[in-house]
Amino acid sequence: MKILILSDTHGYLDDAIMKHANACDEIWHAGDFGTAEVSEKLSSVKPLRAVYGNIDPPAVRRMHPLHNRFEAEGLRVWITHIGGYPGKYDPAIRKNIFDDPPDLFITGHSHILKIMRDPNHGNLLHINPGAAGKHGLHTIRTLVKFEILNKKISEVQVVELGMRS
Repeated sequence: MKILILSDTHGYLDDAIMKHANACDEIWHAGDFGTAEVSEKLSSVKPLRAVYGNIDPPAVRRMHPLHNRFEAEGLRVWITHIGGYPGKYDPAIRKNIFDDPPDLFITGHSHILKIMRDPNHGNLLHINPGAAGKHGLHTIRTLVKFEILNKKISEVQVVELGMRS
């Protein structure tokens, strides 16, 4: 299963994002779509698993939950917009991470690309794909792609989409 992870599109999709969306099996979005149209366009291309972010309007919040926990190829996944990262988990989710860690924890919000393990909580893999949109403090627009087969993640790739402006 080929996965594309996006976050913080802030109402922006371009041909570069859509090229990667078309080449995957599922799209996972970690919030801050910016508009319902972004969600609708992504879900018209491939199955979309997503959460809403802090800037998302009511229409997006009706389409997606705050937290999305599911299994993919036997891998336990948790996507949320504001979750922090290993060693600095957001207080709102810390207890759940400690009590029931997923195999893969995906967040957005910071616009900072991070891929790291948490050996203290089931060796979960944390991914923040950075920001694919043009609004925010980031300078390079990014997304992450990988494959899942039999509960194993492989072929992890960071894709730089170009400058924010």
